[in-house]
Amino acid sequence: MKRRKFSREFKIEAVKLVRERGVSVAQAGRDPDVHENVLRKWMKEFGRPFPATGR
Repeated sequence: MKRRKFSREFKIEAVKLVRERGVSVAQAGRDPDVHENVLRKWMKEFGRPFPATGR
């Protein structure tokens, strides 16, 4: 199985679903077929509060 790569913008939008819109991590990951542990990793990666500009 080939490892999938996601753009930074995609990751930011997925994190925003959880943080700003109140969608559960499981649901936010289910639609684009991203495992919830990966989504939780992205949330840690982008820290809190959500950065306006990228790292």
